[in-house]
Amino acid sequence: MDSSMVVLNGVSKVYSNGQKALDNINLDIRKGEFLFLSGSSGAGKTSLLELLLKEEEPTRGMIQVNGIDLGKLKERQVYRYRRMIGMVFQDFRLFPDFTVYENVAFAQRVLEVRPNAIKSRVRSVLAQVGLESKERYYPSQLSGGEKQRAALARAIVNKPVLLLADEPTGNLDHENGEDIMRLLNTINETGTTVLVVSHNRDLVRSMKKREVTLKNGRIIKDSDRGGFLYEL
Repeated sequence: MDSSMVVLNGVSKVYSNGQKALDNINLDIRKGEFLFLSGSSGAGKTSLLELLLKEEEPTRGMIQVNGIDLGKLKERQVYRYRRMIGMVFQDFRLFPDFTVYENVAFAQRVLEVRPNAIKSRVRSVLAQVGLESKERYYPSQLSGGEKQRAALARAIVNKPVLLLADEPTGNLDHENGEDIMRLLNTINETGTTVLVVSHNRDLVRSMKKREVTLKNGRIIKDSDRGGFLYEL
């Protein structure tokens, strides 16, 4: 049985304007692993996430996620593939006119899950992220940390095999950032593979997880314990 969740083999990305975002990336992320992706602005982190979400195509190379060769996916298969992945953004991206419950439930409704099953699952993940008492609140009534918890609940409600988090602590203070990292670690301990893009040196070091650093589209560091090489 393949123990790899994400494999990038010789992956490069050059945009139509000639900008090289990624240059011959080789990376293997194991199932159940927790990995930080670091690097200064323009290093290629966002481009890598876009490739994993199949929002962009590589110029060269092969990408596999959970045994699926992304280059062989037909357009009609992309939607099903993305259902396997949870995504958390720095700016939360919650629907402002939906309650916390409705924001999380939306991810289930698009899959046409039965209403009773939706209620059970949504309340379970809200309890997991500590928002069971805020299910009727709207995003405008939440703190930044609570918004990110709601976004995290939405990302995991469909039980993704891979969770991508793009600067999930970027808009949070240190205490709330630590809380989100603890939640991500708990989610990882249940078996979900977690890939976090982060500039937060202290949090990366404190987590003591594998850390891959990009610079000018290339991997310049791959270590088992967090620590940064690049200069901001």
